[in-house]
Amino acid sequence: MINKKKHTILIREAAQRLGFSFIGFAKAERLDEEAQRLEMWLNQGMHGQMQYMENHFEKRVDPTKLVPNAKSVICLMYNYYTDQEQEDATAPKISKYAYGKDYHFVIKDKLKELLHFINENIGEVHGRCFVDSAPVLERDWAKRAGVGWVGKNTLIIHPKAGSYFFLAELILDLELEYDHPMKDYCGTCTRCIDACPTDAISPQGYLVDGSKCISYLTIELKEAIPNEFKGKMGNWMFGCDICQEVCPWNRFSKKHDEPAFEPHPDLLKMTKQDWEEITEEVFQQIFKDSAVKRTKFKGLQRNIAFLKPE
Repeated sequence: MINKKKHTILIREAAQRLGFSFIGFAKAERLDEEAQRLEMWLNQGMHGQMQYMENHFEKRVDPTKLVPNAKSVICLMYNYYTDQEQEDATAPKISKYAYGKDYHFVIKDKLKELLHFINENIGEVHGRCFVDSAPVLERDWAKRAGVGWVGKNTLIIHPKAGSYFFLAELILDLELEYDHPMKDYCGTCTRCIDACPTDAISPQGYLVDGSKCISYLTIELKEAIPNEFKGKMGNWMFGCDICQEVCPWNRFSKKHDEPAFEPHPDLLKMTKQDWEEITEEVFQQIFKDSAVKRTKFKGLQRNIAFLKPE
């Protein structure tokens, strides 16, 4: 008999040693209810120009299409919170998750180590690692695996640690013991809805119009930012943390201890003027291994120019 309990404990402990804060296990099966929600969201055009969201629909909702004979989805949360802030309060702002080295690389390496550990200590399994880089409904899996609930801002929130976490998954053809979803503790709170300057979060919460989200406008949108958002961007030039900053659960956030996420020494010192006059050379230097590379130098320049009052 396969010792599911023992294997689950072994994997959980190994993941904690690798620095993951929370680990949950869900049964790999088609996400029927979530598939309906995704279809509705796409049909309403809430993905904006993120055309890739329309691709591989079945892979998004069925893990066995990504890993043949998949049995389990392991969901992991990796802390990126820091209390460090940009020194110039008037400078264009950058989301905390992008302060340090690109999380895709940092976490992917850890997942590969975890997969290697499983193969060495449990036996030959087939699995794939995912960090926000493939058609995987990360938040839906995290919810199913009980590592948090989906908040009104649609982010995963943990009651003891808040929401400043990267999500990652290992999909395996190994049966394990599964966790249960967690209760939703948002209650009657509407702080994230009230604080969003572009009204991206629906009045009832739990639904975000991606095409209005500041993160989308500053990162995913490749053409000019629509003028309707002029003066509503809250001074964000890359990403946005507003709905996390106002969330009461983030009073429990603790500083990460991942050296790779420490900001470039010059990043937090840059003044408003430094950003407005940034050269491509400085951009390449400061964001050498950063997620900010996604928007490219020209994209960041566009965002900074858009923030200037007319």
